[in-house]
Amino acid sequence: MTVDDSKEYGTVYISTAIKTDTRVFLSHVEGTRTTEDYTALFYDIEMKRSFHSPIPVFTSDNWDPIKEALVTVYGILEHPPYKGIGRKSYPVLILLSDLKYAQVCKKRKKGRVVEIVQRVVFGDPDEVLNLLGADLEGTINTAYVERMNLTFRNSLARFIRKTMNTSKRMKMHSRAIDFFQAWYNFVKPHKSLRILINDGKRKWKQRTPMMAEGLTDHVWTLEELLTFKVPVQ
Repeated sequence: MTVDDSKEYGTVYISTAIKTDTRVFLSHVEGTRTTEDYTALFYDIEMKRSFHSPIPVFTSDNWDPIKEALVTVYGILEHPPYKGIGRKSYPVLILLSDLKYAQVCKKRKKGRVVEIVQRVVFGDPDEVLNLLGADLEGTINTAYVERMNLTFRNSLARFIRKTMNTSKRMKMHSRAIDFFQAWYNFVKPHKSLRILINDGKRKWKQRTPMMAEGLTDHVWTLEELLTFKVPVQ
């Protein structure tokens, strides 16, 4: 890179959020993995969360900006009462009591995973492990996130390094991920979501994440996705 290159040039990371029970690809933010990037991601998740739904249980690796962003989005500033003596106290950031967050850190040595460290950062450990469906030994399953990373690379050529398909503009890069998100949620059936019916003609009913979420009753075609008219709010 040179000083004359566009500010868009360089390494860009994608931060994603997936709902593990229905595999819905909730949100994505492109950037440099800063606290601001993850704050935007969590704010986007909050915009999509129903008022009657509890705050989801979050899991991630041990990247500090993720924790800082959760504190920013799910923290409330409280001002201690002033007693009229001395300097006023600084405001205190109080986390919402129902925020739950766990980290999974893989320690590597010479490219191999040698240890997996898991810890509950926010929330009661037993409750968090139970909500995450941890096994009897208290192990948190991160296979969903790992599988999502593989699906990205298999589905979007721009995520394969050293090819002519590398993204040249941030806007088009984000739009490509937007399209992938819609295709993943509405068009692509997931084997783990299929339902056993065995009615004599077919054994399985294929489902997409949005079918599992109850937002549609059939697998969409690509034509249906591209011609769908979004209702005006």
